[in-house]
Amino acid sequence: MATKGRQMYEGKAKKVFETDDPTLCIVSYKDDATAFNGLKKGTITGKGVINNRLTNHLMEKLEKEAGIPTHFVQELSDTDTLVRKVSIVPLEVIVRNTVAGSLAKRVGKPEGTVLPCPVLEFCYKDDELGDPMVNDYHILAMGWCSAGTLSQIKDYALRINDYLVSYFRQIGIDLIDFKLEFGITNDGKLVLADEISPDTCRFWDSRTHEKLDKDRFRRDLGNVEGAYREVLSRVFGDRT
Repeated sequence: MATKGRQMYEGKAKKVFETDDPTLCIVSYKDDATAFNGLKKGTITGKGVINNRLTNHLMEKLEKEAGIPTHFVQELSDTDTLVRKVSIVPLEVIVRNTVAGSLAKRVGKPEGTVLPCPVLEFCYKDDELGDPMVNDYHILAMGWCSAGTLSQIKDYALRINDYLVSYFRQIGIDLIDFKLEFGITNDGKLVLADEISPDTCRFWDSRTHEKLDKDRFRRDLGNVEGAYREVLSRVFGDRT
């Protein structure tokens, strides 16, 4: 088993550590919570454990059942996971199935308006610039990835959406929208990286439309921990 070494990076929700294998690293999930590009900060008790377990489970499912390559290798503990070391493509890839959040403000549609087809958006990953929205032309002109990689990212993102929408529908959750990140491995392979969790997805109860994600923290709705635990409970059933 790979040994945890020097800390390489600390982000808003995770720390990344080197291992004795240069192709692998360890991701350690935190309970820290941020919103609005770090302007709002807090703690969601147990979030690190929940996001680690959910992410690993969903990435395993996507690998085996949807043919999506991911950085996941092995869950090491409640909060630590061994992953393939990647060079992150500096793009947030957002898939939207229902109008919510910033899209509602931009297009003037009420939250909850179901879209007739998924909307794919890209933001340049830069906190100082506020993660600005960009399009294909910006991405190619700035050299953030190649045309071939961008095409593959779009294909993977829509396939991931198809799979996850169906998966969550079966446990009474609507996948409203979500953010993905991709990376390039040492051998040049594009893989899904980062996480899939209530931090990065909008989950609404299919019947009541209750929010089961980080919007409860963003909007001071209360019971944030309970919402995260509810998603975990529905995914794992009695095995939590």
